[in-house]
Amino acid sequence: MFKKIVMHMFAVMILAMAAVELRAQDVIMGSAETINKGNIKIGVYPTVLFGKNGGDSISGGAGRLGFGLAERFDIEAKAGFFKGLNYFGVEAEYWLVQGRSINASVALGGHMTDLRGSADSSGLDTRLLLSTTPVANLEIYGGFKMAFDKYKNSDYSYTMAHLVPGIEYRLSADLDFLAEVGIALNDKSRSYASVGLSLYLLR
Repeated sequence: MFKKIVMHMFAVMILAMAAVELRAQDVIMGSAETINKGNIKIGVYPTVLFGKNGGDSISGGAGRLGFGLAERFDIEAKAGFFKGLNYFGVEAEYWLVQGRSINASVALGGHMTDLRGSADSSGLDTRLLLSTTPVANLEIYGGFKMAFDKYKNSDYSYTMAHLVPGIEYRLSADLDFLAEVGIALNDKSRSYASVGLSLYLLR
C-alpha cells in the first residue's frame, strides 16, 4: 500500500515538473508604435524555446493578428504552437510616448495554455516596450514583459519575466522583418529566439 502511494506521488511530481518546464511562451515581435487606425497586421514567427535544466530546446511557431482600433491604440490576437503546448491570447496596446527619438507603449492582455498530458493554465500578461529608429527603415526595441499564470483547478500559480531586445526592419511599404530574443529573468521562464515577417494589409 505504502509503495503504491509513493509511486503515485512520484508520478504526480514527474507530471508537475514537465508542466513547469513547458509553460506559456509569448513573443512581442514589434516596436512601440501601434498599428495604424483601420489597418490589419498579420505576423508569422518561427520560434525556438531554449532548453533549461538539461532539457531539450523546442521548435515551434508564434503568430499575431492585429487591428488598429484608434490613433495610438490597437488590439492583437496571439497564438503559439509547440510540441506539447498550444497558446492563445489577446492583448490591447497603447502608444504611451510618441517622440522623435524614442517611443514607448504599454500592453495588457490575457491568455490560456493547452498543455498536452498535463494541467492547462491561464493568466494575465503585461509589458512595457521602448523603441527608437537609428536609421531609415530600422527600429530597435527593448521590452520587459511579465505573465501571471495559474493552473486550472489548482491553487498553484507562477510568474514569468523576460527582457526582450529586438529589431524591426521595413522591407517594403507593407512588409517588415523582425527578430528578437527573450531573456528569461526567473526560474519559471524559458529564454527564446524568434524571427519572422509582419504583413500590413492597409498601410
